[in-house]
Amino acid sequence: MLVYLGGLTFLMYKLPLVECLMFGALISATDPVTVLSIFQELGSDVNLYALVFGESVLNDAMAISLYRTMSSVRSNAAGGENIFMMILQFLEIFVGSMSSGVGVGFISSLLFKYAGLDIDNLQNLECCLFVLFPYFSYMLAEGLGLSGIVSILFTGMVMKHYTYSNLSDNSQRFVSAFFHLLSSLAETFVFIYMGFDIAMEEHSWSHVGFIIFSIIFIIVARAANVFSCAYLVNISRPEHRRIPLNHQKALCFSGLRGAMAFALALQSVHELPEGHGKTILTATTAIVVLTVLLIGGSTGTMLEALDVIGDENTSIETYEDNNGYIPPTYEEGTSSGGGLRMKLKEFHKSTTSFTALDKNYLTPFFTSQTDEDADDFGDQPQNQRRGFYDQ
Repeated sequence: MLVYLGGLTFLMYKLPLVECLMFGALISATDPVTVLSIFQELGSDVNLYALVFGESVLNDAMAISLYRTMSSVRSNAAGGENIFMMILQFLEIFVGSMSSGVGVGFISSLLFKYAGLDIDNLQNLECCLFVLFPYFSYMLAEGLGLSGIVSILFTGMVMKHYTYSNLSDNSQRFVSAFFHLLSSLAETFVFIYMGFDIAMEEHSWSHVGFIIFSIIFIIVARAANVFSCAYLVNISRPEHRRIPLNHQKALCFSGLRGAMAFALALQSVHELPEGHGKTILTATTAIVVLTVLLIGGSTGTMLEALDVIGDENTSIETYEDNNGYIPPTYEEGTSSGGGLRMKLKEFHKSTTSFTALDKNYLTPFFTSQTDEDADDFGDQPQNQRRGFYDQ
């Protein structure tokens, strides 16, 4: 919206409203791989790590769904779709993709639980099926006209939480190493491709003002989003559970743009008029390169300046020990502070209820792990079970 207003005031190259919304959707996808690796290396606070990682995961799914919705609205502009139909279409893409991904993930967990593939002569088949199930989720979603990337994201989350524990020990080690290698290759390929694209493709560098003002608007929108959301979260929490200001600043700083934004910008070249698509691709490429170089290169200095390295006696290892969840605590007698505070507090308490539901019902149903196995898993040394969490 800021980009559209900038075009109306002749500050930058003017794009139609729907195309500005498409650009806003694709550029909102954060990719803080570099920041997270530095967080892990320096031992930053676990809650800050979880905030940055969780934001990047959900942002990808939301960005893809919003981009496809805006692209569909632009294609059907002559039909005069109203705002209600736009919202309905977004929910159809996002909820449908999420449901298909979660469904495939649950099916895989039951298959690996009851099929008996964890014997020696079937471990190759076990590993192959584990690798192919996410691809099946992708193809199913695309075949239904949904988002395959969103579907495969939720399939991975479910398979990590339930299916992975149904694998044999050897298969667990293999798929951990395989997906770690695959993610490294994919990340490296994206940046190599981006470098070739900058050097060989024809870009629209005539609208430098569009790039400059886009960067300014991204910084402003990022700060407004982070600090306003942190304020809403903090009013629902007791004082010792609030997001401190230095964490908010670090989260605001960690908004790198990367592979997802670049991939959607490439798609926009084929969907938008030639000049508009190339302008968006050029701006996105410049933003990705600048954020990776500037933010990625100064992350260590930023962490030291904000003093968020290993604070609050928590670390990423603690986050992994607790399976990626630090439950919120609530003190008796805490002042409610109004209806909004009470509603937000109930929302946070619901996460604890879902954790109990998962532990008492979902995990026993979808995995072969017993309470004794869970206790043994919790007692294992850290270096024996952190492999798959690093991905």
